[in-house]
Amino acid sequence: MLTFPCAKINLGLNIITERADGFHDLETVFYPVPLTDVLEIKHMDPDFPSATPCDLKVTGNAVDCDEAQNLVVKAYQLLAAEYEIPRIHAHLYKRIPSQAGLGGGSSDGAFMIRLLDERFRLNIGIAEMERHAARLGSDCAFFITAEPSFATGRGEVLEPADGPRGNLKGYWLALAKPDVAVSTREAYAQIRCQKPAKSCRDIVRQPIETWHRELTNDFETPVFKAHPVLADIKQRLYDLGAVYAQMSGSGSAIFGIFRQEPAGLAQAFPDLFTHCARL
Repeated sequence: MLTFPCAKINLGLNIITERADGFHDLETVFYPVPLTDVLEIKHMDPDFPSATPCDLKVTGNAVDCDEAQNLVVKAYQLLAAEYEIPRIHAHLYKRIPSQAGLGGGSSDGAFMIRLLDERFRLNIGIAEMERHAARLGSDCAFFITAEPSFATGRGEVLEPADGPRGNLKGYWLALAKPDVAVSTREAYAQIRCQKPAKSCRDIVRQPIETWHRELTNDFETPVFKAHPVLADIKQRLYDLGAVYAQMSGSGSAIFGIFRQEPAGLAQAFPDLFTHCARL
């Protein structure tokens, strides 16, 4: 049985306050985008000699992948602790780049929960699946429905975004990611927490032409300072005609939103991962 875990972008990202548990409260709008991994599960033969009940193989765009620590395996273990689930083979084909701020690993874990629920008729329900997913990671719960969502708390408290799907329908998305690893810990350490003057949910309800004046990602300032190439990529997306451009999450992927399919994306970024799709 197959499923296709999707990537996400953040439309705005504001770090509100540091919590007593060491995490941060934030505000962001999660938006699903048509760039996917591929996840397949099959029954494991009773005689197959596997040391683990979830035998995972990862191929594709996977760099130094520790399969035992993959969120796909952790999702299986999470549900197997509460439900009767048989041993399985899982194959994850990676197309979403890692360390990009696109949520690829989180999506894989959440879609594994969805896949197990459907394949083995666990009848868990969306709210309970979101609760399980939140235990895997702060942004995992979003991928249970993968609908545009206004996220607060650590990213696990979700409400309808009420607007971005209508705003962006028919636009084109371009992604560009260099071979840059961003330290989220260091980026957080340089952020001054504060509530924005206007919520990103309110901003994305506005015409997209207004976003570049108000819709911000708090990580851009420290991350662009450490990695100037990312600021250059953002400017080049605007030069190509983007209506809005921003770093996704804590990086290092930069996205641009265009009215028409951007011409020459791969030529503009010959040494980068690029992806273009209609929203």
